[in-house]
Amino acid sequence: MDLRRYLLSKPEAEESFPFGPEAAVFKIQGKMFALLLERDGVASVNLKCDPEQAIGLRDLFTAVTPGYHMNKRHWNTVRDDGSIPVGELQRMIDHSYALVVKGLNRTQRLGLEARHGQAVLYVRQLGAQPDGR
Repeated sequence: MDLRRYLLSKPEAEESFPFGPEAAVFKIQGKMFALLLERDGVASVNLKCDPEQAIGLRDLFTAVTPGYHMNKRHWNTVRDDGSIPVGELQRMIDHSYALVVKGLNRTQRLGLEARHGQAVLYVRQLGAQPDGR
């Protein structure tokens, strides 16, 4: 899967390299939702995750570990080694993005919702209601 392309496909996602050329940071409205890097020749991405879901994903997939250099409770590192189905990897990215959007201030969040619609911002998030909650 082309992780970079999928990450940049999220509405208003921006890529920067504040930690050097080896680590791409993806943000929405200035808040990070993903960190993409390559280790041992395999791409991996740090993604924000609901703490309970994070533990479940770590138990289910060997390619999912506590967030590398991140808050281990709220972030997972996901190795793109082919062991996780593409749809599940996309769902994890969507979940991270939606969590960060939900954490934005009201003005930022409502502006995003007005420009892109709730269904696009909160797509494929487990347990999400149609209104994004």
